Amino acid sequence: MNENEAGSEVVQPTRRRRRHSKEFKEKVIRAAMQPNVSIAAVALHYQLNANLLRRWVAAHEEQDVAREAPPSLSVPPAAFVPLQLEAPGMMPASTEIQIEVRRGAATVTVRWPLCAAADCAAWLQGWLR
Repeated sequence: MNENEAGSEVVQPTRRRRRHSKEFKEKVIRAAMQPNVSIAAVALHYQLNANLLRRWVAAHEEQDVAREAPPSLSVPPAAFVPLQLEAPGMMPASTEIQIEVRRGAATVTVRWPLCAAADCAAWLQGWLR
């Protein structure tokens, strides 16, 4: 066999990707999540790659957190609130901006000087994000 023949040989992998049953994964994950147990030791015992087992454990923990998390508190969409505008040319009766926010039984009232209306608008935009 000369050099050209040796370089053109293609080496086929001898191992195929293994598929593991759900029951096997659950058993291995439970073993890896025991207190004072090394994930690497469990992976070695079950002939798995430690990084693969770490991914399985992390995915399992994320699922547990998602199941235990309370349902997110949904805020009802803002409704249109009609305002009564004063007749043009009249001076405003108040010298402050008053914003009242209600959520459930709680009510928050914010009063802002009318001369700083732009600052009030910027604050309100930041607060509503």
